[in-house]
Amino acid sequence: MNKIILLLIVAIITSNVFGQNVKQAQPSIVVVPHTKEGEDIRTVLENDFNKRIAISKVKEAFDKRNFETKDFVQMLKNAENSIKLNSNMKTDIKTMAIKMSGADIWVDTEVFVQKSPSGNSVKVILQAYDTSTSLSLSNKTGDSGKFYTDDIAKLSEKAIESCIEPFLDRMNEAFGDIVENGRPIKIEILIDQDSEHTLNDEIGADGDLISELIEDWLDDNAYKNNYHIQYQTDNEMVIDEFRIPLRDQRGRNYKASKVLRKLRKYAKSLGLDVKKGVVSEGKIELILL
Repeated sequence: MNKIILLLIVAIITSNVFGQNVKQAQPSIVVVPHTKEGEDIRTVLENDFNKRIAISKVKEAFDKRNFETKDFVQMLKNAENSIKLNSNMKTDIKTMAIKMSGADIWVDTEVFVQKSPSGNSVKVILQAYDTSTSLSLSNKTGDSGKFYTDDIAKLSEKAIESCIEPFLDRMNEAFGDIVENGRPIKIEILIDQDSEHTLNDEIGADGDLISELIEDWLDDNAYKNNYHIQYQTDNEMVIDEFRIPLRDQRGRNYKASKVLRKLRKYAKSLGLDVKKGVVSEGKIELILL
């Protein structure tokens, strides 16, 4: 009897531990309507009732599965207010709304409503992206099949339900890899054409090459030592994958700008001048003089 009770206690504890891990790794999501190049997202939302329905149904599908979802329409309003307050902002309103949402993942939702004498149908294309890097995490297409109905909401729901499980399975797998191994970003280190240095110059009392010292820094700073140098020349080093943690010590998204800050300070500690440092879409570019 004691053995049975002990096994039950272990099972309960194990279940709780795994439950906590799943909850901790659960990403927050914002569902975004698909737009073509040059298309205004506000016009899409205001003029296409069917797309608004489909977006609502996709968000509802995530809510049913206990994901934390963000309200994109509210984020869009917040972005519009920010642009009004700062007329010098150059980013587009859709990108700003996604960034302001604070979501880990944004899901691009494309909707096709097809009407014919043989029945009406809805097709949806779902594509999930990591908000910080725009890394593709999952994509699936769902189809409602043809029915003699004008209930677009119901057809949208059927289309989404036809693909949501495999879509989420792949998204969770990809996000789980980020949780476990870090978020991949790209780093390009360039030597300015007016510089007196090359990456293969010796520097310091120990006679190390600049490229070797940079590699030492990569060893020390890549999350779980996960990085890959794609190639290196005298004037350029490209790290096509450098992993950073998903969260910082305060539980906030770890930003690539923190990596740039550390790398810039390290370059200066070597006596190298930094001409330019930029972070954009999961990519860091550092130009050394």
